[in-house]
Amino acid sequence: MASILPHSLQPDTDALAHSDGLRAEISRAIGEAGGWIGFSRFMEMALYAPGLGYYSAGAVKLGPGGDFITAPEMTPLFAQTLAGPVAQALAGLPPSAVLFELGAGSGRLACDLMLALQERDSLPAQYWILEVSADLRERQQAQVATLPSALRDRVRWCDTWPEKFSGVVVANEVLDALPVHRVGWRAEGWVEVGVALEGAQWVWRERPLCDARLRDALPDPAGWPVPYDTEICLAAADLVATLAHSLEAGRAYFFDYGFPAREYYHPQRSMGTLMCHLRHHAHGDPLVYPGLQDITAHVDFTAVARAALAQGLAVADYGTLAGWLVAAGITDHLGRLAADSARYLPAVSAVQKLLSPAEMGELFKVLELRPAGGPAVLPARLG
Repeated sequence: MASILPHSLQPDTDALAHSDGLRAEISRAIGEAGGWIGFSRFMEMALYAPGLGYYSAGAVKLGPGGDFITAPEMTPLFAQTLAGPVAQALAGLPPSAVLFELGAGSGRLACDLMLALQERDSLPAQYWILEVSADLRERQQAQVATLPSALRDRVRWCDTWPEKFSGVVVANEVLDALPVHRVGWRAEGWVEVGVALEGAQWVWRERPLCDARLRDALPDPAGWPVPYDTEICLAAADLVATLAHSLEAGRAYFFDYGFPAREYYHPQRSMGTLMCHLRHHAHGDPLVYPGLQDITAHVDFTAVARAALAQGLAVADYGTLAGWLVAAGITDHLGRLAADSARYLPAVSAVQKLLSPAEMGELFKVLELRPAGGPAVLPARLG
């Protein structure tokens, strides 16, 4: 197995044994499929295979001791700022309206949001969490257990999407973890890039692109160099379709890193956007350390928005994380800590990372969707 980490940070014997178990499982799936699987299937298994996938196993994933850190983990000011728009949206909904979080990570955002909404006297009737990882669900439950009973009693976990509801949906770094198809533009046309077995080793292998739905989602390759590789996330359109079916009234906020289509498919982005995270080291090889590393792809926000419009939703807002946080008042929340240096200085450092163009401020975007009350159009920024 190729090494992508300094020797001092390489996985230990137990971790490698776990990884080998998942490797055998995926290799068996490749063999049963005739020697090749599309990358979306590979990514799905690497992340979510029961008991073995990255999000299904018990290793710490979030925070300083994990593989990456998210905005809610960096500072409670993220949740306190989000609480303003959430409270405003809830105020226009029936008393039964809920707050519904997709993929709640460690549970930190849920706890901080409930506390912030309590301060505003804007608590939802319930706080629902949809979490596909049994391990993360346990961690969330332990975190929520630290809340006062009046708050924790409102939190419940869902195994599936609710049929119909009114409320506010929050999804922080969910879209980037959805399995993606890997495709390539070649001199002879489009190919789908998947994973095959060569002896006992995994290798990239191309096949003619035959999937009709995938073909319909392909971008225009005019002006691209050859070869050009990129990703298509059909699962994001499926998620949006489910949202459109279930959300009768309210808002949905998606926070993630990505680009509009004109930047996502830029001619210079010829190697795609796949990124892996292991012990706070980022690299581009998803075929190593299966089950021990996160695998992500940047979000094509134009595709998500178009899927939303096709399902009868409207784009209420779209912009950079920095612009959205400032408009929502994060600097005001930060200013209230100025008299307490023990809290203020760490908060300043975290807020700088959230707002800096060189950190999360420009790369991360915020997409706000709502049920359409009339004709919906694609914002110019997503065109």
